[in-house]
This record gives sequence, C-alpha cells and structure tokens, in this order.
Amino acid sequence: MSRQNWTREQVLALFERPFFDLLFEAQQVHRANFDPNEVQVSTLLSIKTGACPEDCKYCPQSARYSTGLEVERLMEMEKVLERAKEAKANGSSRFCMGAAWRNPKERDMPYLVKMVQEVKSLGLETCMTLGMLNNEQADRLADAGLDYYNHNLDTSPEFYGDIITTRTYADRLNTLENVRNAGMKVCSGGIVGLGESPEDRAGLLLALANLPRQPESVPINMLVKVKGTPMENQEDLDDFDFIRTIAVARILMPQSHVRLSAGREKMNDQMQALCFMAGANSIFYGCKLLTTPNPDENSDMQLFKRLGVRPSGASQKPDEMTEIELHEQLAAQNEPKPLFYEA
Repeated sequence: MSRQNWTREQVLALFERPFFDLLFEAQQVHRANFDPNEVQVSTLLSIKTGACPEDCKYCPQSARYSTGLEVERLMEMEKVLERAKEAKANGSSRFCMGAAWRNPKERDMPYLVKMVQEVKSLGLETCMTLGMLNNEQADRLADAGLDYYNHNLDTSPEFYGDIITTRTYADRLNTLENVRNAGMKVCSGGIVGLGESPEDRAGLLLALANLPRQPESVPINMLVKVKGTPMENQEDLDDFDFIRTIAVARILMPQSHVRLSAGREKMNDQMQALCFMAGANSIFYGCKLLTTPNPDENSDMQLFKRLGVRPSGASQKPDEMTEIELHEQLAAQNEPKPLFYEA
C-alpha cells in the first residue's frame, strides 16, 4: 500500500542505505506490485516545438536561449495520427503529445480536444503535456478522453527557484490539482543532474510521494545538457546516484510506474538493467524525446530480449510485420504532407 506521510528524514535515510540493500528492497517492493518482467512503453511526440516563454534553465525550447532549435507551429492532425499509428505498430501502448507552451490558448483547445479523440480512436492511451492548465481546460481535455496529463515538479521546492523563475512550485501543484479534479491520471516526476544536492533529490521524491494521491506515472529524467542553455556545462551526475533515485522512487511510490525518461541515450545497457532492477518499469520509446535524442526502437527491443523483459500491452512489433507492410509504410512516409497546423 502507498502512503503519503513520508518525512524528509525517512527519505534521506533511504538514500544513505548501502547500494545493494537499497536495490534489494526496491526490487521486493516492485515485485509485490508489478510483473517484474514487464515494462510499459510510451512514445512522446512534440506537437509544437520551441518559442516557449518560460526560463527553465535546462530546456532548449525556451525562447530565452540560443540553442539552434528550429521553431515549429502546432503539428497538422494528419501527421500526428500518422506518428501515433507508427508508435502503436512499434509496440507503444501510450502516445504522449507535448507542446512548448506556458499554457494552452483558448483558440487551441478545440484542436487539442479533437487530437485526443482521434488518437484514442486508434486504441492507444493518451497523454499530453501543455504547460499549466486551469480547471476548465482540464475538464475539457478529460471530457475528450485524455488519460494522463504530464506536469513535472522538476526538483525540490527549495531548489526550484534556482532553475525556474517564470512560475512557482505552487503553480505546478495547482495544475496537478486541476488535473486530478478533472478525473485524469497524473504523470509527474523530475530531473536529476541539475546541480541539486542529495537533499534536493530527496525533496523532489518527498513532494511527489506526499501528494494527496501519488502519480500513476513518475518520469525520472537525467539532465540532457544542450549547448546554449545555462546547464550546458553542468557537471555529470554519478550513475549510482541516478540509480539510487530510481530505487527510492520505487519504495516511496510502490504502485506508480517509474519511468526512465530523458538521458537514456547516454546510459549503457548495464546501467539501464540496474535501473530496471531498482524498480523502473516504464520507458519512452523512439529516436527522439521532444527535442533531445533517445535510443532507437531496435536497440530497446534488443535489450528487452537480452533481459527477458517484454513490453506491457504491446502490439505488433516491427520484426513481425510482413515485407509488404514495411514497404507500404515507407511509401506513405515519402508522400509530402503538411506538417503544421496554423495556430
């Protein structure tokens, strides 16, 4: 059973445990709540890229930093659905759509509602990350059938102001409350490797675990250092500190899916295996995570095979398709299509 009354001292004590003792406990918690050989697979698509007004120091999509990122308008519906179909064929059970906004504008809401409805009609779970939501926006997305809403806390309340100044921790929590009140599931986690202290990593997980209802999905991101952002020269986080964060998240939030998110491209197979041993049971799948690289599908499936792991709720795999189907997909991809919706 999950609990929402953890103390900072208890969480810090978990971080300070001997590494193998911590992993052993995390694996026991994991096995008590999940199939230990299943991993939930999601695909993330940027439906609107760049020109975000926020000043998150890690983010290449902020309009305040010169990162060479090409700004793109809201993606055309047909292209979104094409990518969703590809994701389902490649084994994803959830399709996540992200837009670089502070918050959605009213003019965009009918289009976003339609997008949720169309993607759900393909038999996929749906998730969106669009920035802050008010009550009415959350209700409209929920009524459209949106399953999950992602809104990360990023780091501890104490360290948050060192990373972001254009919105507050309370703003983040308010959006999560609006999402819950609308009846949607919550996807909320954070980023490690921002220069935070071990106490801040504990503070992030404490804030997540002690929410009135724990998130169903908890993405743990490793900072991806992008040239042009204030974090481009940030010192690397020790791999074992990252794995510890996964393990503590699993112990604190036993019924949540703990997701390996950004930064996986830099992790070797052995590190990812230790993360799965520590209780991670969800990944983002595909060659790009919004604007940063991610391992390709084939390498992920090869690793799953070596570990004896299978995607949960997986649909047809690329190597199970016929040659004719593959040629049809390639031909369709080569047809010119409008990419963006004029928002």
